[in-house]
Amino acid sequence: QPRSMTCPSTGLTEDILTHIGNVASSVPVEDFTIHGGLSRILKTRGELVKNRTVDWALAEYMAFGSLLKEGIHIRLSGQDVERGTFSHRHHVLHDQNVDKRTCIPMNHLWPNQAPYTVCNSSLSEYGVLGFELGFAMASPNALVLWEAQFGDFHNTAQCIIDQFICPGQAKWVRQNGIVLLLPHGMEGMGPEHSSARPERFLQMCNDDPDVLPDLKEANFDINQLYDCNWVVVNCSTPGNFFHVLRRQILLPFRKPLIIFTPKSLLRHPEARSNFDEMLPGTHFQRVIPEDGPAAQNPGNVKRLLFCTGKVYYDLTRERKARDMVEQVAITRIEQLSPFPFDLLLQEVQKYPSAELAWCQEEHKNQGYYDYVKPRLRTTISRAKPVWYAGRDPAAAPATGNKKTHLTELQRLLDTAFDLDAFKNFS
Repeated sequence: QPRSMTCPSTGLTEDILTHIGNVASSVPVEDFTIHGGLSRILKTRGELVKNRTVDWALAEYMAFGSLLKEGIHIRLSGQDVERGTFSHRHHVLHDQNVDKRTCIPMNHLWPNQAPYTVCNSSLSEYGVLGFELGFAMASPNALVLWEAQFGDFHNTAQCIIDQFICPGQAKWVRQNGIVLLLPHGMEGMGPEHSSARPERFLQMCNDDPDVLPDLKEANFDINQLYDCNWVVVNCSTPGNFFHVLRRQILLPFRKPLIIFTPKSLLRHPEARSNFDEMLPGTHFQRVIPEDGPAAQNPGNVKRLLFCTGKVYYDLTRERKARDMVEQVAITRIEQLSPFPFDLLLQEVQKYPSAELAWCQEEHKNQGYYDYVKPRLRTTISRAKPVWYAGRDPAAAPATGNKKTHLTELQRLLDTAFDLDAFKNFS
């Protein structure tokens, strides 16, 4: 009996996107004086909307605002979520002339909208995440999100994650749609502010790395989501982040969603999405294939690099600098779990003479490599090796020395683009 679950398009009309963008870049209350620095930020946001473009913060705003219109209560808590740890969000405006007078523009979007609750929380991650999990359990039609100040701050809430979020449905037959936003990325900022420990979340995923599922099954992607214990994503574009947040509520069931969110990409000039990527008919992309010169002449491609998240921008910059846009294709895996076997098989088949490599900025014993490698090997029936380009194994998640960080990054890029790099291993 085939399962008939589907998910509608998560795109929105141009009018809705523009309306939310305009409110996001204004002060919807009269006689309200905002901080001068904030005026500049809102003005920049307004320029983005005029250019039909979104950055990370605006994409989140659009996802939230559109769900509020549909009557979905949204609740966001965590350390410094009102402003955003990296000063990107600014969901609560403070009157500079009246003490404790605030305005939340998100609550001024539509006449009969659902409420938006955003609240800074203490550093008691264990207590706060436990509370939010209970809130999500009691309100399956609300979008409940908890954000760690930095990804690694989920570590003191690990008992909630291990005992309740990961096995919750298997133990109690109760679905839960809580979202964890975990800022993650190697930026030379030291071990305490770098890694959301993706390897831990991926190790607890309940899919089998050695079994290729039936890729011809109708609605394969939705059925995969239905069978998994949680969803793990690392988006490289604001548009895809927008889609995955909306998909979380529009699915006909609930699953916890783990999102590794960016830090430097919040302001990266290339990490932008056009309104066209968010219009009706568009969906979350589990995989973003190569679409440059390499894709036009796939026969000439000597190496196919798989990656996820922000390292993609380091790779494309280096590829351009080395003038290797026709020899190296780069495919982004946006949804790590459930693993997109179907789309990756298409990618591998497209580049018949390319050697395959997984590239990550995390150390070899961390990140995604141990999870991705056996699944990629299963996808290709173990026909080829899957090589590794990234940092060597290490005990700490990252260095805090900028010079060391850049040296490590360059070594990683050298391996990724040296077409003879893996000859010694074969």
